Amino acid sequence: MRDRTPTAEGTPTIDVTPGPAPAATRVGTPSSATGGALVLVGMLLVALNLRAAVTSLGALLDEVRGGLGLSGTMAGFVTTLPTIAFAGLGALTPWLVRRYAPARVLIVAMVALTVGQVLRVATDSAAVFVLTSALALAGIAVANILLPMLVKQHFPHRTGLVTGAYTMALTIGTTVAAASAVPVAHAVGSWRAGLGVWAGLAAVAVLPWVPLALRARAARRRATPAAAVATPTRVRPERTRLGWAMAVYFGAQSLSGYAIMGWLAQLFRDSGYAPEAAGLLLAGVTALGVPVALGMPTLAGRLRTLRPLVLALTAFSTAAYLGLALAPRGLAPLWVLLLALGQGAFPMILTTIGLRARTAEGTVALSAFAQSTGYVIAALGPLLVGILYEATGGWTAPLGFLLVALVVQTGAGMVIARPRYIEDER
Repeated sequence: MRDRTPTAEGTPTIDVTPGPAPAATRVGTPSSATGGALVLVGMLLVALNLRAAVTSLGALLDEVRGGLGLSGTMAGFVTTLPTIAFAGLGALTPWLVRRYAPARVLIVAMVALTVGQVLRVATDSAAVFVLTSALALAGIAVANILLPMLVKQHFPHRTGLVTGAYTMALTIGTTVAAASAVPVAHAVGSWRAGLGVWAGLAAVAVLPWVPLALRARAARRRATPAAAVATPTRVRPERTRLGWAMAVYFGAQSLSGYAIMGWLAQLFRDSGYAPEAAGLLLAGVTALGVPVALGMPTLAGRLRTLRPLVLALTAFSTAAYLGLALAPRGLAPLWVLLLALGQGAFPMILTTIGLRARTAEGTVALSAFAQSTGYVIAALGPLLVGILYEATGGWTAPLGFLLVALVVQTGAGMVIARPRYIEDER
């Protein structure tokens, strides 16, 4: 199969190297300051959209259920749909970028996100709402996988800084959408406005990629016919120990993240906080995560080994879970801070995807496998926490489950901590 290594303009050219090559020969850098700035702006706009469609729906789920007549089962499926989409559709991304320039793929992804969000607020059918939500999530799933590859492709010497910037943008988009969806809906008088407004942000994210896609098309036409014969070895993370360790770490940390987003407010309400205060404490985890998201990738990129960082993140999360189990009310702000620090595992693993691959092709393959497999694991988090909570009527068992998941996460973290490259493992 032909291997099209994206150039600085997002243009696939054919790599004639028979095997993994140093990053300098296979990973493009921006050909101009303007081109690099355009790519960075495009990445940040895409990142702002990666969770807005999900968290805005979570904030308005009761209104959506009432407006569309969703059953409890259907509502539960809608809340699980993001992880299903991220796992299933994200796996297709390496296939797409072998055939099309990343800029073109991102245009289609952001258009799908825009159209899906518009259509889902224009229907009165529960089935159509689910289908159009899936269309929107398909765009997010593809973009999830592409961003680490774009960092490797365009900013190989600024991996930590650029990963921190787009992770911070993702966190800001998540927080703003969750916080403003209800006020927007109340201001306009319809839940449809609270969901549909984010389609405009997705449409804006298309714009920077249009000129990059045009450059990619022009460069492809200039490619020499002789370049079309190369067939370098494909990277298959699913056949490597490193690939599986990355997937398990990503999955375990996402499992805890989704469980926290889904159940932390209920835990605080059960411990005596008013609903508004419980919601603010949950928002605090996300808000405190913004500086963590910015600084964590840079720190990870500078360390020779990630073991101290993996262990520190485990210690923060362990202290938070134990504190929530023993004294959820008395020291709640402290537990929120420790949870935010522990959730720094998410920007760390995104950075590590780029650090553990030599090439753009290796990065997208590792990103797709780690995230698609990881989201399958993550989907179990809110579900199992809910089952344990209902079965026991308390939070000791659910928090114990999260501690077990943390042990698994830490074990996988020890494997990925040592510097090596996915292209070197067969």
